[in-house]
Amino acid sequence: MEALRVWRASSNLFGFTASRAARPLRFHTRCCSAAAATAKSPQDRRRRSASSSATTSDRDSIRAIRLKKVEELRGKGYEPYAYKWDRTHTTKELQEEYNHLDNGEVCEEAAVSIAGRIVARRAFGKLVFMTIRDATGTIQLYCEKGSLSEDQFEQLKGFIDIGDILGASGSIKKTEKGELSVYVKQFEILTKSLLPLPDKYVDMIANPEVADVFRTRAKVVSEILKTMESLGFIEVETPVLQVGGIEKVYEIGRIFRNEGISTRHNPEFTTIEGVYH
Repeated sequence: MEALRVWRASSNLFGFTASRAARPLRFHTRCCSAAAATAKSPQDRRRRSASSSATTSDRDSIRAIRLKKVEELRGKGYEPYAYKWDRTHTTKELQEEYNHLDNGEVCEEAAVSIAGRIVARRAFGKLVFMTIRDATGTIQLYCEKGSLSEDQFEQLKGFIDIGDILGASGSIKKTEKGELSVYVKQFEILTKSLLPLPDKYVDMIANPEVADVFRTRAKVVSEILKTMESLGFIEVETPVLQVGGIEKVYEIGRIFRNEGISTRHNPEFTTIEGVYH
């Protein structure tokens, strides 16, 4: 099947075995999970374990500070967990549409609105630069004191932390250094993060490459489903060998075996198993 061949050639994430008797025909495919594929060495795990107790108190302190910010924001009449934000573009769409601007050029006629998680932040007096990430990529937010109200600029400097989800609107500017940016005229905190971003090894927020693996896997599974349907197979959620009255059945399952990791296999993987009676 073409989808399976493409999957194997492009990702190297699974091994494929097939066996055929006279009848029934059975096939079996195994795909290592993204979590297992990105597993670190025992030394890395021991180092993280040793440092976890030292960082617990830090995380508690950060959480207490951010909870206080939530209370202060509500005391000022702002809800740090907004229910709605109208977005006009993704970060990728902005990069594609306005990348032609010259360094230092401002596109004042552009009126854009985006939303995403703050993954980087730096302040220089009357300027604050932030990097915002959504599902498609990243873009810089260019926040200038003269373009925001006094209250919003103070909120930006005192209440916005890395990890917060923000909605921002304004025009488009390419900085002198060639960084395409949203020239922010208005923003709103959509979700106030109470903890710092997690370790980059274990979370898709801090490690977008892992998210890419999951997105690729989702596309592969979608293609497998289409291929199996085109061949007349029906997906079931029961042991495939116990289905009667249907000629072609298959099941996709997530498997975990309680055993160690070796260079030859992973204990966590996804299988597709089918029977042709």
